[in-house]
Formats: sequence, structure tokens, C-alpha cells
Amino acid sequence: MRKEEFDVGEYVDLMGLLLDLEIKDEYRDGVVANFERIMAIANLVNSFPLPEEIEVAPVFEP
Repeated sequence: MRKEEFDVGEYVDLMGLLLDLEIKDEYRDGVVANFERIMAIANLVNSFPLPEEIEVAPVFEP
């Protein structure tokens, strides 16, 4: 699914129904705005190229 087809407001409404979570009208715009920010950050992270030879590290060592 391309991001221009993704409707964040519809997603919030559907997830509220699925989770049986009432989102009051006064909070809905804020919830939608937060999910739009999350989507922008996730797109940035997911678009970062990783080399093919990279391996998963079982322990983080700074």
C-alpha cells in the first residue's frame, strides 16, 4: 500500500473499534496527529538502506 492511499484517521477509527477503545471526539485529532508523526518517523527508518552483509547482533555492545 502506498502512503498516499493510507488514511490515518480511518486507521485510528478502525483500531479503536477493533480494540474496543473509545476515543473521545476531543482527543481524536491529537491521536491522528500523533499517528501521522509516527508514520513519518517509521518511513524514515524503513527507508534507511542496510548492506546485504549485515547480521543481527544478539548483544548490543556500544
